[in-house]
Amino acid sequence: MKLIVGLGNPGGQYAETRHNVGFLLLDTWAEELKLDFRPKFQGLIAEMQLTGEKVFFLKPLTFMNLSGRSIREIAQFYKIASKDILVAHDDMDLPLGRIRLRQSGSAGGHNGIKSTIAEVGTEEFWRLKIGVGRPPAGWDPANYVLGSFGKEELSSLEDVLERGQEVLRLWIQGESNKAMNKYNH
Repeated sequence: MKLIVGLGNPGGQYAETRHNVGFLLLDTWAEELKLDFRPKFQGLIAEMQLTGEKVFFLKPLTFMNLSGRSIREIAQFYKIASKDILVAHDDMDLPLGRIRLRQSGSAGGHNGIKSTIAEVGTEEFWRLKIGVGRPPAGWDPANYVLGSFGKEELSSLEDVLERGQEVLRLWIQGESNKAMNKYNH
């Protein structure tokens, strides 16, 4: 059993923002797979089978800074080990269009990851970091990540979401090294 979490904030005003790129990734893949989300565990969940593996998608509705609560609830209920959890989130340290799969690590200043570490009780869970780039000089980082993608960024966003789906497929199939070798550069 696997759990894939897309981080974001609920509400229409956040729907297309950089901070919601985790939600966007799950939404685009769920649409392709014809999956429906339903409310449960302080979030929205969907489930599927892939190569004999049951996979849950989770979009926490607790707002970014409390995302870990929703993740802990579903992981405890289904007894999902931390090594079988992958959290997809925005990363300002990566340029737009870059992705990086990591097996563990610190929060790196990301409040959704800080909450997840606190609630799950370990740094030992997978992360799919999706680059949103740094704000222009003089911009507040919080306003930047809560801002929408510009028109010139949409083709890069579409491409990175497609590659993100492929990383998730490989991860589910136990081919995380293949995913890292192909996409972590």
